[in-house]
Amino acid sequence: MAPPMPDLPSLLGKIPDEYKPMAAIGMGALMLVCIVLFHGTGLHHILLLHKRGERRVLAGKLRRWELVVLFTWVVALMLTLHLLEIMIWAFALDHLGLMPRVQDAIYFCANAYTTEGYGTVDLERHWRNISPIIAISGLFTFAWTTSLLVDVVGSHRRLLALLEEERERNQAPGGTLFERYKIWKEKRREERDPRAAAGERNRG
Repeated sequence: MAPPMPDLPSLLGKIPDEYKPMAAIGMGALMLVCIVLFHGTGLHHILLLHKRGERRVLAGKLRRWELVVLFTWVVALMLTLHLLEIMIWAFALDHLGLMPRVQDAIYFCANAYTTEGYGTVDLERHWRNISPIIAISGLFTFAWTTSLLVDVVGSHRRLLALLEEERERNQAPGGTLFERYKIWKEKRREERDPRAAAGERNRG
């Protein structure tokens, strides 16, 4: 019977202390690439969602309040993407045995990811090189999100302007409520008696 495979914390513990900082850089770099790929995939799907909403507005199938809901949903998804990335980092540190508890891993990764600082929790000194790599991943992903958010906000404002122009065009035949009421009465009169309405217009 084959001996059981050693778990990851045991394997990391067998690395000589002088090589652990380099191992930390290697593992952190691999995680950084995975996080950036995950973030790019998430932003791609969020952008597709927003583009579909934009096409629906241009086709006249989306109202103003629905556009506001779409914008709110897009921002919420961006926030969720960052929270998931913090959880991925925390899961990795916990699974590797570099943090004693999951709560500490989440707290530490949230502080490092947002470049706020380490707080009261820190990695063991041989693995501290992972900390700045987590911060670099946060800088990359926040910058990426910000650039996309600028485009989304600009598109949202343009769509709101288009909807406002459309609303004004629909109300153009009569600006005030009284004028729209007169137009409505004339249409009702035409529907009831088209000849009489035509005669009044000719006399006018």
